[in-house]
Amino acid sequence: MQLILMERIAGLGNVGDEVKVRPGYGRNYLLPQGKAVTATDANRKVFERRRQELEAKQQDDLQQAQSLADKMRGLTLTVARSASDGQHLYGSVSPHDIAELLDSHGCTVGTRQVLVDEAIKTVGEHAFRVRLHPDVTVELTIQVEAAEHD
Repeated sequence: MQLILMERIAGLGNVGDEVKVRPGYGRNYLLPQGKAVTATDANRKVFERRRQELEAKQQDDLQQAQSLADKMRGLTLTVARSASDGQHLYGSVSPHDIAELLDSHGCTVGTRQVLVDEAIKTVGEHAFRVRLHPDVTVELTIQVEAAEHD
């Protein structure tokens, strides 16, 4: 399936690139999300008329992501959770928990933007990444502490 990308997609291409993708990926994800249009002569002409607008929007998104990344780099995240023996957590710290914690610090990100390599199930310092834009990823750490029991 031949498509014209309407925004930058990591691992696929930039705005305006004509790419060949599997039909399911295009039909079920790229087209419904407005990330691409079918590569027809009519769509090529429409894209060329909108090229500057789309590229300007993409540049603006990149600048916003970079400014948010600069704001996030100085953050120290700490969370207290119940732990069995002072080391192993009852449950885990999920990307949703991290997104809420970042939101409380004034950095609004979606749960899907928080990338945790392995489940956070122990007390201590853990690294994770936040992908704000296909070109902007911030590496942060979270300090997990054992909660005090009454």
